[in-house]
Amino acid sequence: MLGQTICGRYRIIRQIGKGGFGVTFLAEDTQRPGNPQCVVKQLKPQSDDSYTLHYAKRFFDQEAEILEILGNHDQIPRLLAHCEQNQEFYIVQEYIKGQDLNQEVFSKRQLSEAEVIKLLREILEVLAFVHQKRVIHRDLKPSNIMRRESDGKIVLIDFGAVKQVTTQIANAQGQTQFTVAIGTPGYVPSEQANGQPTLSSDIYAVGVICIQALTGMNPDPRRRGFPTDSKTGEIIWQNQAQVSPKLANIIDKMIRYDYRQRYQSADEVLQALKTLLPDTSVSNQTQKQPDNKVSTTKPPTPPPGVPKKIFIVSGIAAVLATSVATIYIFKPPTPESFLPYEDPNFGIKIKYPQSWKIPDFTNPIAGEVATFVSPKQSDTDNFQEKVIISVEDFSGTLEEFSNELMKENNNLLKVNQIKSSDSFLAKRRGKVLLFTVKHGEKTLQNLQVFTLKGDKAYVITYTAEKNNYDEFIETAETMMKSFEIQ
Repeated sequence: MLGQTICGRYRIIRQIGKGGFGVTFLAEDTQRPGNPQCVVKQLKPQSDDSYTLHYAKRFFDQEAEILEILGNHDQIPRLLAHCEQNQEFYIVQEYIKGQDLNQEVFSKRQLSEAEVIKLLREILEVLAFVHQKRVIHRDLKPSNIMRRESDGKIVLIDFGAVKQVTTQIANAQGQTQFTVAIGTPGYVPSEQANGQPTLSSDIYAVGVICIQALTGMNPDPRRRGFPTDSKTGEIIWQNQAQVSPKLANIIDKMIRYDYRQRYQSADEVLQALKTLLPDTSVSNQTQKQPDNKVSTTKPPTPPPGVPKKIFIVSGIAAVLATSVATIYIFKPPTPESFLPYEDPNFGIKIKYPQSWKIPDFTNPIAGEVATFVSPKQSDTDNFQEKVIISVEDFSGTLEEFSNELMKENNNLLKVNQIKSSDSFLAKRRGKVLLFTVKHGEKTLQNLQVFTLKGDKAYVITYTAEKNNYDEFIETAETMMKSFEIQ
């Protein structure tokens, strides 16, 4: 690659990084005066088959779109170009001259509380912009946070791991090869390690950086890592730091094992930091006035907050959000055990919540083979959410079955706002339909995912009253992800 020209103008100088997505190079722009330096990131798919290339291209285009939006911020590298060349994809970004936070966080001394609060504010003020755009960085660590040489400002880099929270990409076998294994050990919380990152996953990583700075410990489990409570999974760190109870409480909430107990966005943490005195934000400079009095400049107002406890539907529903762009208010269900269900006659397996019921009746005319019904929430709960598995005979393509199912839904149910998208079920290529129907005075929302195997079509449908749809969507998705076809 050295000496080659990318996108017709960017000449590669040297390699500066390598990761799961590809290789990063330092380059120069041959078409601008002075040949200014830039960063070229190469995304090289692991396979050159048409299916992999199709999804690699989609991922590449989405990443470029996200970087275009994020690059409008002064403390995020600008997107300069993106192009495809010999079935490999390239993104060109602004080069940031400076040093990463390893020089500060891994310094020979532990940082003081005031220094950590200052650093925390600097990072969060940029991250708040990222989260307002509904983007998760997914790989925040000292080496991906730069201190710009020209003005000393924090700059977030390496958005090669960015993941717009409304998208998911998988390969033909149903494996999310473009979205797994993103992040660095020690900075990755449990939900991200399981492939379900949230905005609060970034908050966790920033909290870990704060603990590093306060204690001098390295979170990398390959280098011993942080000690954790064997029962709760929470990080044990306060005995290694000199820290006030207020700041310790804020950091503890940032790094909770359960993501639902953390701050849900960068702006929420910034609001919590306002309670700390004295103010040690970036703009807090003590200045001598002509009358020899000391005055303190107040910190800039943080960016407008995003709603608390935002949950963007992931997994199966997420593929639809690319076109629907739906945001759901998160109402976390009570954690419960999932039980196995198996029907050897139809060769299917699925896991369902212990509190859900399995009625004795099914509708064989509609091909229904199993129904799972949510518990009644109150005396006024007059529609209980359902997950229904159907198996139908079908000889044809997935697209043909999708068209037939859409036609059937339109004719029988008089659906509204039907949306279709590609997906996966039981590690097989499938499709998703999202639509609403009128049921008396109620409006029901349906999520329908299906696939083919042999001469059979397998359909899973989640149905809920529209106003209560979010309440069990996570449960329905968990069930769908556990579905197997023998």
